Amino acid sequence: MQASFDYRGQTILISGGSSGIGLAIAKGFQEAGGTVWITGTRKQADDYPDDLTGLHFRQVDMEDGAAIDALGEELPSLDVLVNCAGNTIRNEEAYQPDNFDKVIAINLSGTFRLSMATLPLLKKGPGSVINIASMTSYFGAPGSPGYGASKAGVLELTQSLAVAWASFGIRVNGIAPGWIETKLTQFWRESQRDRLILERTPMGRWGQPEDMTGAALFLASDAAGFITGITLPVDGGYTAM
Repeated sequence: MQASFDYRGQTILISGGSSGIGLAIAKGFQEAGGTVWITGTRKQADDYPDDLTGLHFRQVDMEDGAAIDALGEELPSLDVLVNCAGNTIRNEEAYQPDNFDKVIAINLSGTFRLSMATLPLLKKGPGSVINIASMTSYFGAPGSPGYGASKAGVLELTQSLAVAWASFGIRVNGIAPGWIETKLTQFWRESQRDRLILERTPMGRWGQPEDMTGAALFLASDAAGFITGITLPVDGGYTAM
């Protein structure tokens, strides 16, 4: 059985929608009839290996507040915002303060900045916001403290904005992906941790970016009309183990 969602006539913006989880979610909204805008760090859509046909691409550096504000002003309307842009730095380099600050700026501050830049449009909807958190929102991330701290912040930010914006009719929720096959997790898939990850995941496999699509379509839909302030783990049971 496949759930059906209809986003015809709606505009969706997905930061970091040019690859990985963001692209899978973008294509899900596109297939459901939505007009989908995505951001990425490269100059144009053709610079990416994946097919971005039909998606409205804009180059945006999530550390650039002026560029984020300009995108908010360019959008004609907005019904759904998905904050997915993120980065990580690992191991010894992750413990350098400048690198820690960089990850926080992209993953957490960028999420807040884009949410604020699009708030006037979301109020007209009323809109829905989905923030991409992580299982490191709940667990320590010793190999990447900036990533773990930023994603814990995203979870709390989701709750704060949900409460603050409920009076506008805007719902704010999150998704906490488990171990998903993306470029950010390639390091772990090629390490000895791969076996340990699979052993702890009850469903016994790595997740795919497309596994996040259904959760996003649901949380942004009228079917989730009384749901706000939650972060939904989509992790194959990892956090329950």
